[in-house]
Amino acid sequence: MTIAAPAGASITVLDIGVGNLGNVERALRAVGAEVTVTDEPRVVESSRCLLLPGVGAFGPARRQLAGDLESALRSALGDGAWLLGICVGYQLLFEGSEEDGPTDGLGLLPGIIRHLRTTQPAVQVPHIGWNRLSRRQDHPLLAGVTDGDAVYYVHSYAPAEVPFSVELASTRHGSWFPAVAGRGRVCGAQFHPEKSGPIGLRLLANFLEMSHGPTSGD
Repeated sequence: MTIAAPAGASITVLDIGVGNLGNVERALRAVGAEVTVTDEPRVVESSRCLLLPGVGAFGPARRQLAGDLESALRSALGDGAWLLGICVGYQLLFEGSEEDGPTDGLGLLPGIIRHLRTTQPAVQVPHIGWNRLSRRQDHPLLAGVTDGDAVYYVHSYAPAEVPFSVELASTRHGSWFPAVAGRGRVCGAQFHPEKSGPIGLRLLANFLEMSHGPTSGD
């Protein structure tokens, strides 16, 4: 089955200095998207489909996103833009993180980022490698993704205290954590779609379909 974004789909990737932008851009282009990578607030503000990547620690990523770039992101969302966060970019969508001391997030999704050992002291961290998804909701972001499909992780922190209505899929590493979450036009994944083979490409294509489809303005 061909995995492809809608014809003419375009997406703006925010460059906050902490993401593997090359791999993300290649994955998006592999599904047929036109990609702009930028740290320019004016470009972000005028975009209607946005991706927030990130690797490493929450604190540096949050600081890079503060100020004019955050204001532009919020303005775009207020004007109807769609946003997908991946890995640390996903974590930034929540209310805050306990990494590097309490740090506020964007507050776009309910929940707090906690160390995996907060609820499971003996679990191996960082969580690196392939692990299976368990669907929690029927959602267009997960179209073509089934229970047991494996995706690739590199992380030591994950969302906690997330309402069931927002949790779209989960993964078990010691205990369960929300692997995919979303509400309205904001969604994200803790794993790396750009490293997760056909399943990761499917999720990216689904997001582009959501943001460019006939109901994308809802």
